[in-house]
Amino acid sequence: MKILSTSKKQNTNIYKPSDALPYVSIIIAAHNEEAVIEEKITSIYNTNYPYDRFEVHIGSDNSTDATNQIIQKHAEIHSNLHLHAFTERQGKAQIINPLAQQSKAEILILTDANVFFEPHTMYELIKHYKNQDIALVGGRIINTNIKKTGISYQEKTYLNNEILIKYREGILWGTMIGAFGGVYSIRKENYHPVPKNYFMDDFYITMCVIQDGKKAITELHATCHEDISNIIQEEFKRKVRISIGNFQNLSSFWKLMLNPFSSKGFSFISHKVLRWITPFLLLLCILCSVLLFSKNILYSYLFFIQIGLLLLPIIDVILKSFHIHNAVLRFFTHFYSMNTALFVGFFRFLKGVESNVWQPTKRNQ
Repeated sequence: MKILSTSKKQNTNIYKPSDALPYVSIIIAAHNEEAVIEEKITSIYNTNYPYDRFEVHIGSDNSTDATNQIIQKHAEIHSNLHLHAFTERQGKAQIINPLAQQSKAEILILTDANVFFEPHTMYELIKHYKNQDIALVGGRIINTNIKKTGISYQEKTYLNNEILIKYREGILWGTMIGAFGGVYSIRKENYHPVPKNYFMDDFYITMCVIQDGKKAITELHATCHEDISNIIQEEFKRKVRISIGNFQNLSSFWKLMLNPFSSKGFSFISHKVLRWITPFLLLLCILCSVLLFSKNILYSYLFFIQIGLLLLPIIDVILKSFHIHNAVLRFFTHFYSMNTALFVGFFRFLKGVESNVWQPTKRNQ
């Protein structure tokens, strides 16, 4: 994909900053975000997007801290900032769905409370909508608070590779598979309400755009900032939720796999489906090695190599208890932890999802 995209360029049919820019609704779902919501609001109003060309809708999902009071304080200053206080837990999808429906703007920006804009973020997310074929634009999140004591460095490395894959999918075929939920924009007319109890609302919304034959791209200059989790237990819980959402979306968009040589099918299978089934492939490899262990010395070696790789995270945990942090070993820990979370999430998906309410991930460790 890197080779194929070398000669390709990003869409050039864009709005200039001096043009009459589209009216935009910024939509945020928040639950107990008193630690970050003020900085979030400030970052929005420090952007260079025209003040009279956007509005902000924040849905507070039964927050029990000072989130509502902070939002209301800023709403008294900014007439285009609106608080929607929900008195019962809804889950993110059931917050953003009604806010998107109520919006009178032609473009929606969906963003998280802990993702902070730069002055140019909004313009970069909006400029591509001069091209009528483009229906969704994903942003680029720059991760901060990187430490070597946990898994934040490994997660950042993974996410940096992920954003490049998404970018290349976008410039090649307009099939960017899954915008980062922290910040992306979409034409309101192309917004599909997220089903109840869906975890990965951003992925569902993006895939609906692609399924409808519209283009979804990533704009690398639409940068913003987010602290990244450093505690592996917190990241594991988040990855389990993501895994549940992955398999929910697989059940919704499996028909795309029926045409694997189309741009949609190829992007979906190569980028996501193969990753989602990796835990099962790893188990299958071990099982085959056990069954073939005595058949050929090659299979014996493969078996011991796999067992050795499985021991590396254990070694990493032992070394960590002595405050020894090895980045290479931590990559193996991150890899196996992520795949274990995928495996756990699959079985929780099979059990059925009764609620998708969430607690904000602890990030500032």
